[in-house]
Amino acid sequence: MKTGNGNKVLYKLRIKDIPKDERPRERLIKYGPKHLSTPELLAIIMRVGTRDKNAVELAKELLERYNLPALAKSDVTEFKKILGISDAKACQIIACFELGSRLLTYESKPPVKTAQDVADLFMPELQYLKKENLKGVYLDGKNRMIWDETISIGSLNANIVHPREVFKVALEKSAASIILVHNHPSGDPTPSSDDLELTKRMIEAGKLMDIEVLDHIIIGNGEYVSLKERELI
Repeated sequence: MKTGNGNKVLYKLRIKDIPKDERPRERLIKYGPKHLSTPELLAIIMRVGTRDKNAVELAKELLERYNLPALAKSDVTEFKKILGISDAKACQIIACFELGSRLLTYESKPPVKTAQDVADLFMPELQYLKKENLKGVYLDGKNRMIWDETISIGSLNANIVHPREVFKVALEKSAASIILVHNHPSGDPTPSSDDLELTKRMIEAGKLMDIEVLDHIIIGNGEYVSLKERELI
């Protein structure tokens, strides 16, 4: 369309001008994400377009210039140079790619098969600490680690560390099982009577909640003891 002076007036088709059942967000709600095209998914992430393009048009233009692997490697500065993308939109896109990358990393994690696997993970962190640190290592149904958290710092015994502190996290993370790990600042990983009593108490609590305590590993100076391998549990 032209104005009286001959200049063209550009009209942007806004997302809200698209029939409701054809809009990306409504289609995702109705059909699920697998039924959407890549530009539609990217448009949902960006939410809005630019002055001249709606979000879907902007997403299509982005993908014409960059494929998904190239987009995943772009930074905020690069996004701002192309198509006038704002800091906010660039951060949203980058954050989604990073979440996808972290999910892929998690899915590719090998299962925890031995006490040595756990000791190798936590010995660098724990072996030189001056206080005892108890960590809960939370596993999914395939024995892959989904979370670890420091439960207690200081002397450990069954009266100080309560099962609710350990199993609260297990419930939040939908863990199928737990491995307890703590260090001995003395460097000697030999289990104490308090260690054995604490482990027994956690195992009993786990049975009530159907969350198995697989092992309790004690980290010393360059060595470890697995209560399961020692047949102490």
